[in-house]
Amino acid sequence: MSTRPQEAGSLKVGSFVVIDGEPCRIVSVEKSKPGKHGSAKVRIVAIGLFDGVKRNLVTPADTRVDVPIVEKIPAQVIARLPDTVQLMLLTTYETIEVTYPEEEELKNKIEEGREVEIWKIMNRYKIMRVL
Repeated sequence: MSTRPQEAGSLKVGSFVVIDGEPCRIVSVEKSKPGKHGSAKVRIVAIGLFDGVKRNLVTPADTRVDVPIVEKIPAQVIARLPDTVQLMLLTTYETIEVTYPEEEELKNKIEEGREVEIWKIMNRYKIMRVL
């Protein structure tokens, strides 16, 4: 289980939501008042965590939407490969390969032996910070 349901009206800026099957970080939330014949609507603008694509979601405030469960895992860099980084998870000692982060300053800090924090979201991994 990598997502959980949550009411769209309770989502806040900075939290996460799944739009079109892609985990996203919310950058703006607008709520409209209930009209004569309907419920209040929520307009959510979010940016994909893995692809950086801006996505919109307009839905009634009481609708349940999927929210990704974010698992923060410490890992150690084993090797820098041309396109990916080989990591060993410090919780289970399994090795995985993760793409480099887009942020240049993070990318430059990644070196063999360093510890990093990775987020596991919907069975995908992303390096979030170098410790």
